[in-house]
Amino acid sequence: MMRDSVEVAGRSRTYTVVGQEDGRPSRDLVLIFHGSKQTGQKHREFTGRAFDALADSGAAVVVYLDGYKKNWNDARRESRFPARKENVDDVGFVRAVIRKLTLKHGIDAGRVFAVGYSNGGQMVMRLMHDAPSLLAGAAVVAATMPAPENFLLPHTPPAPVPMPVLLIHGTKDPIVNYEGGYMRWWMRALFKVGGRSLSAPRTAHYYAVRNGITAEPVSTPLPARPGSAGGTSVERTEYRQHGRPPVVLCTVHGGGHTIPGPAKAPAVLGRTNQDVATADLVAELFEIRNRHTPSV
Repeated sequence: MMRDSVEVAGRSRTYTVVGQEDGRPSRDLVLIFHGSKQTGQKHREFTGRAFDALADSGAAVVVYLDGYKKNWNDARRESRFPARKENVDDVGFVRAVIRKLTLKHGIDAGRVFAVGYSNGGQMVMRLMHDAPSLLAGAAVVAATMPAPENFLLPHTPPAPVPMPVLLIHGTKDPIVNYEGGYMRWWMRALFKVGGRSLSAPRTAHYYAVRNGITAEPVSTPLPARPGSAGGTSVERTEYRQHGRPPVVLCTVHGGGHTIPGPAKAPAVLGRTNQDVATADLVAELFEIRNRHTPSV
């Protein structure tokens, strides 16, 4: 693990790298974007360091980026935190990190994946619209697409760069409603955000249309893991069509504003599902481990 920084638009931007400089060449790069009021390192602990396993396996370099004053300059019209008010160049930050890791760690710049939670998920959606050529895939947890009037970037299909998309959302999320709409007034004040958002299923449909998928989605309940805590279950809804990158929505029934996996979030955020691990879902959909598994 290594702390590093880059200069972007006159600001020193920091991040944490997991993965050796002298590792396998042409590794994938997984960029992790934390939620509001977090840092990259705090989010690393919040997830139980589950994403580190992608680097430990030698398949990828994992980077936990630090937002400006613990937020990302997302594309929601009514965001009011410093990163947005000061129009911080977070897209430039991502470009600089990719450029530096390509040189120092030998990552494959065509195999960059973004994973974002909450405000970090909103940042990932900004990247998908503002700089899609940077990404080979995107995962969004506990965040949904801003409604058209609340989104600052063009959002008409088809996508200029279609990519596989993973969405994960709890039906009992107390902060970002699974059904979309507006946050409660006190949450809007606390997190300095506003505006309407789409539901999680509408978000999945939006990205399916954007990827040119016209086939109907197929939903499957996932089995419970032996020994996992009760109260939640996962339903996987897949939009797939030959020749098109898939869109997958994992609905966590009974789940909160949480990241499925080994580390339980504080109870105030709701229940954490442990039947699935978000890092494994990311690796599976984006074929991170399989691409580097030698044939027998």
